[in-house]
Amino acid sequence: MVDDLQQDARTRKHTIEQRLSYSEEVETALHEGRPVVALETTIVTHGMPYPVNVETALSVETIIRQAGAVPATISIQGGKIRVGLSADEIEALAHEKEVVKASRRDLPVLLATGRTGSTTVAATMIAAHLAGIQVFVTGGIGGVHRAAERTMDVSADLEELARTDVIVVSAGAKAILDIGLTLEVLETLGVPVLGYQTEDLPAFYTRTSGYQANFRVDTPQAVAEIAATKWGLGLHGGILVANPIPLDAELNQAEITSAIEAAVMRAEQQGVTGKDVTPFLLSTMESLTEGKSLAANVRLIEHNALVGAQIAGAVADRTNRIN
Repeated sequence: MVDDLQQDARTRKHTIEQRLSYSEEVETALHEGRPVVALETTIVTHGMPYPVNVETALSVETIIRQAGAVPATISIQGGKIRVGLSADEIEALAHEKEVVKASRRDLPVLLATGRTGSTTVAATMIAAHLAGIQVFVTGGIGGVHRAAERTMDVSADLEELARTDVIVVSAGAKAILDIGLTLEVLETLGVPVLGYQTEDLPAFYTRTSGYQANFRVDTPQAVAEIAATKWGLGLHGGILVANPIPLDAELNQAEITSAIEAAVMRAEQQGVTGKDVTPFLLSTMESLTEGKSLAANVRLIEHNALVGAQIAGAVADRTNRIN
């Protein structure tokens, strides 16, 4: 039995090493114990129109570097989990056809067949954890969709937060979701939801949602200490850091609620389901708000990048101090 377990561990390690491909910048930073921040690629292929998608991806990387961390934008290409993309590679990904929006279930198929995938929150968390990266920045997590009692449409992001040891910095859950039910599921799954410098749970385009975060934290060091304590106790799973959109970028609550309701109605009328729902709703929202929702989306991701880089710095400082 012991021999079998050891063989399984060796096989798993070999598979992971085969499937991970690091940029030189990211590999060097990890080896030296410097802060690294994982970034998704769904915004490049499904979440934003061109050229805003590429501009935002590169802007986020710049913000992270300026804050003293190294960005690791992640994709699935050529049978590898690519950890760290160049500007040219991000541009090329934005133009590539038939890119799969990859979550947990898709990873083994894409890697085994060599197909290209952009990483969702769930897939990026998995890739980051495999690569040894503890902090991941996104716009907003997926969650329980409206009318989920009929559709059973619940994002794999929530289950991933319950099982994978990564700090996820976002502006809360996407406002197109049922935020109350999303928060309930996160509670059931044991995922701590930390309001960053706020008691309120942000709702993507707005700084408040009508719900409270589980706990308030005010510094990157506090987040790093909570994460280290959680994982040190063997309590596996992620931590959600809910970082509100900047005050000057916040949208009007009534306007955004009206646009969301109209977008959801259009999705139902057109029979949009599964992975297509979120991109459809975001695109429809952009049209209904005359571009305001897209501009807010860019601002909140950039703000999350700054906070995420600061948290990554605190995590690296704590680790290096203890070691």
